Amino acid sequence: MFPKARPFLITMLVSALAASPAVPAGIRHVSEYDISLGLLPIARASFASEFDDNGYNIKGSFKSAGIVNLISRISAETDVSGAVRGRRLQAKQYSLVYTEGRKTRTYNVAYRNGDVVSTTVTPEPKERPPTWIPIGDGDLHAVLDPLSGLIFPEGAQICPSRLPIYDGESRLDLVLSPKGTKPFSTEGFKGDATVCEVRYVPKSGYKRGRSDIEFMKKATMELWFAKADGANVYAPVYARIPTKVGDVYVTAVKYGG
Repeated sequence: MFPKARPFLITMLVSALAASPAVPAGIRHVSEYDISLGLLPIARASFASEFDDNGYNIKGSFKSAGIVNLISRISAETDVSGAVRGRRLQAKQYSLVYTEGRKTRTYNVAYRNGDVVSTTVTPEPKERPPTWIPIGDGDLHAVLDPLSGLIFPEGAQICPSRLPIYDGESRLDLVLSPKGTKPFSTEGFKGDATVCEVRYVPKSGYKRGRSDIEFMKKATMELWFAKADGANVYAPVYARIPTKVGDVYVTAVKYGG
């Protein structure tokens, strides 16, 4: 149900969720999400963010649930910190700790002015196969992390044409197109959400011909963004992510409040 050996779908879910909305300086805010495969619950996630005069910090957690735990327990802890620069959140440090069963892998990425300056993966990946597409010299310039890359300050374009994402292993583009608005309500929010169609474009850091990636290249995702009360940002409240075994739905069950 989830890919083996690397957090590909976890990255997509984290990207879809992004983070809870920003709040006034020094105030911690939590949003919670249910994740299902069709009607079947498979995971839960929560995100907390804090903004102050010096920048922002976002922490997130993901835990598998239901039938997924009968196969293999999966969890992830992620953390990003950085600064707000104009209409973009720009990371300085991003980390992801991904656990499947008894195996854990940690990704740490450092950024400077939008460029990746270092990546550490523990334990180190095994030797890559001949079909592996390596990260190129120009792939890590002007990129975004998977969390704050999908948080939009007020005034920014909500469905930008391209988001260049780097998750510590893979470099990918998310291509967003506007699809209007739809009503959405949950604890802490009721109103219109901005709807974006999303396509996944792998660039490097993946195995050519991998079935899940080939599937995602042809699939169309959907993301809904809502403005947080008392904060000048838009963040995701709903996502639909196609997989080979059916659509995964990510729904905010708490958004502010």
